Amino acid sequence: MPDPFSKPESHRGMFWWLVVVAGFVCAMILVGGATRLTDSGLSIVEWRPVTGAIPPLTMEGWETELEKYRQIPEYREQNRGMSMTEFQFIYWWEWGHRQLGRILGLVYVLPFIFFLATRQAPRRLQPRLWVLLGLGGVQGMIGWWMVASGLTDRLDVSQYRLVIHLCMAFAILGLTLWTALELRYGRTQLAMPSALFPLAITFWAVVMLQIALGGLVAGLDAGRIHTTWPGFHGQLIPDDYLGGFPFWLAIFESRPAVQFQHRWFAYFLVVFGFWVCWRYWSGGSELMRRCAVSIAVILSLQIFLGVLTLVHTAPLSLSLLHQGGAIILFAVSGYATWAVARTPLMVSRSDTLTA
Repeated sequence: MPDPFSKPESHRGMFWWLVVVAGFVCAMILVGGATRLTDSGLSIVEWRPVTGAIPPLTMEGWETELEKYRQIPEYREQNRGMSMTEFQFIYWWEWGHRQLGRILGLVYVLPFIFFLATRQAPRRLQPRLWVLLGLGGVQGMIGWWMVASGLTDRLDVSQYRLVIHLCMAFAILGLTLWTALELRYGRTQLAMPSALFPLAITFWAVVMLQIALGGLVAGLDAGRIHTTWPGFHGQLIPDDYLGGFPFWLAIFESRPAVQFQHRWFAYFLVVFGFWVCWRYWSGGSELMRRCAVSIAVILSLQIFLGVLTLVHTAPLSLSLLHQGGAIILFAVSGYATWAVARTPLMVSRSDTLTA
């Protein structure tokens, strides 16, 4: 059996480096979700990429931070009279999210410099690794752009900017995992993919779209209304679907509409996903059969977690479990897409992947 590490572009150390980076990205997504669910994202009203790494160390410092928070609409209209203990709770969530981002930057940059300096990074993949570095920087700026939207005229950040921030995080995760797999097993064969490739990448994109719809739900706190299932208090379409908006705007601004879309698109995703699993299973390779079983199980758990989260009015624990399920589904769907793209070389030798 050929050794995949004998390929000139394979590199075990860089593979595990990017796996660790992907793990940090997943943690960023989860902590970001917790920050949104606890209404913590606006507790730090300044963007200080370097000096912001040090939290307040004295009571005077804490009073200064709280006074800055008192100047924004969220405090004046929603949290007026908040105690220092309550403020510190939301502050630590937001600080932790930003600090994790700083650590992620170091986890990526320092090994990247080492691999470049020692000429271990495959030349073909160097542009992609630079792109990942650039996307990380852009993501930091998008994060502040999102926070800034809630500092003047809104009680929360813009749901549009939140979705952009969320989708960028998943795009970084997908590119990181794909690059890691190429570092482990060599390049994909996109110039001559199998007949399953269009189906696989379409399903991966549909998963991403459902994640974006979930971002709208989180951005508008739409998971805390209409907490009945399967219908909306006995209705297929909620009476207040439009929420006072014209239809073209309601699909992005109305809380009932946003929840309706996320619910019904989930049903479509499950049906489509099980059909994709059947196609993977009938493809014949052991690798794709494992992908089919994994996706079917994750989809089933996700729909269960989604319903459970809804009927319990989106508590933090269930919401994060549901978000974690979305991360796993995205990653496994991406892995299946990569495996299909590798079909001419690897799916027929699925034992290579488990070597």
